[in-house]
Parts: sequence; C-alpha cells; structure tokens
Amino acid sequence: MILSGPEAERDVPLKTEKLREIRLLLLDVDGVMTDGRITYTESGAEIKSFDVKDGLGIRLAMDAGIRVGVVTARTSEALRHRCRNLAIDLVFDGVRNKRAVLDDIVKTTGVSACRIAFVGDDLQDLPLMRRVGFSVAVADAHDILIEHADMVTTRRGGRGAVREVCEALLKAQGAWGNVMNRYVNDEK
Repeated sequence: MILSGPEAERDVPLKTEKLREIRLLLLDVDGVMTDGRITYTESGAEIKSFDVKDGLGIRLAMDAGIRVGVVTARTSEALRHRCRNLAIDLVFDGVRNKRAVLDDIVKTTGVSACRIAFVGDDLQDLPLMRRVGFSVAVADAHDILIEHADMVTTRRGGRGAVREVCEALLKAQGAWGNVMNRYVNDEK
C-alpha cells in the first residue's frame, strides 16, 4: 500500500471508484471503534470508550443510505448499547471466524461482498478484509493489514478513524456537499 508520493496520487481515482460502489460499511470494534483498550470495574464490568466524532460519521453515512454494521470477536453490553444508540442493526459479536460470517451478512443484507467495505486493525481481520470490495486499516493497525488495505486512515482506531472512512465514502459517492449544506447553511 503506497501512502504518499506520486504513486499514491495516481491511486486516488481507483480508490474513489471502489468507494462509489460501497453500500455496506462493516467495522471491527476493539481497535477500530475503540482504541483497543479494555477497562474493568471492580465488579468485572467491561468499560469501552467510543469516539463521538466517529458516531456522527456513522450517522452521516447511514443518512446517505450506506448501511453500517459491526463484526467483532468479543461480546460486550457496552457495544450493544452503542449500536442501539447509533441505530446499527447489523451486530455480529462473539464471531470467531470473521471470514465465514461474511456469507451470512451477504445473505442477510442482499449486498454482494464487492459492495462491502470493512475496517480492521489486527490479524483476525485480514481474512475478511481480503474478501470485501474495499478494505481499510486504521493508522495503528498491524503492518500486515496495512500492506493489504485499499486505504489506511491517518487517524488511529477509536480516535477518528471511522469518521475518516465515513467522510471518504460520502465524498466518493457525491453526498458530502449535501452534508455540508445541512450544517454550514443550517438546512434541515
């Protein structure tokens, strides 16, 4: 994956073309929607921190017609609460084989794998990244994922990476102007 220089600039039209076709954005959770750290209370309850800017990016993408879902190996009530809060109805948690779950997602949604984007950060995400139409690694992802990704974010997981991907999708699909008009011109 070329990150800078003339080669990267030549790659932009190809990325934009691929992003135009995306109808479903799948996200890993730990290390993508969060910074990857897990905190436990004294009673053993798990605490996760989610970036509100990422949340707005997800809502903007959904408002533009891009469906969003999560695929994660862990189960967490905090994640379920976050997904309910954002109206994400595709929640695949406790997944041991992320590649295999893609077939279920394609059947459930009717969206072909070539029209799905996936954002990951670690080795267990690689098989899924290799089967979707557009793969993204967060800035602090494992080097192997960075090598195989169509896009590498400049932001770290849990620190704006999801927002960056959502904005790239909106811009590629011509929806960014409408988003900006809504906020800049105070339109409803």
